[in-house]
Amino acid sequence: MQKMAVLLSGSGRTLDNFHDRIREGSLQASVEVVISNVADALGLEKAGKYGYPAFHAVGSEETNRIIAKYDVDLIVLAGYLKLYTPPEKLRRAVLNIHPSLIPSFCGDGFYGHFVHEAVKARGCKVSGCTVHFANEIYDEGPIVVQKCVALEDDDTPEDIAARVFAVECEAFPEAINLVDSKGVDYFWNRI
Repeated sequence: MQKMAVLLSGSGRTLDNFHDRIREGSLQASVEVVISNVADALGLEKAGKYGYPAFHAVGSEETNRIIAKYDVDLIVLAGYLKLYTPPEKLRRAVLNIHPSLIPSFCGDGFYGHFVHEAVKARGCKVSGCTVHFANEIYDEGPIVVQKCVALEDDDTPEDIAARVFAVECEAFPEAINLVDSKGVDYFWNRI
């Protein structure tokens, strides 16, 4: 079972998904702590409601001081909109989800609606999400899971976002379960 620190910046929709799947037994993980770089993030309120320790922290150093107080195997970036530098012992254990099929529409500046607007502007027929390990360069760590969605010509960026988020809810737990069964090194050693 993966003991997770969940880092978020917004509403906590991904935290909701994790919580529900842990309760139903389909996600082999536990949430040990939730940290947000945004003081009034709704995700922190939800974490408290679920009974998870929840903190606001500015920057990687402060975040890492909090994480050090908990038994954590995996740091999960669940809509965390800041470049994060983990503690050395967890350097290869940071899992992120990106709302496109990497290597398309990724890197610095490509997040959230910016990705979906670029997908629409390019006239893509498919989009999707990628769960990958994070390193010091945006969206360049080893890929764990990718899920694809078909797009319609009249889809708006908001339609694309909704379709992609639906598959994110499947992909992220699947990736965490794969990491639990195969181990972190398996993914780093394949590339």
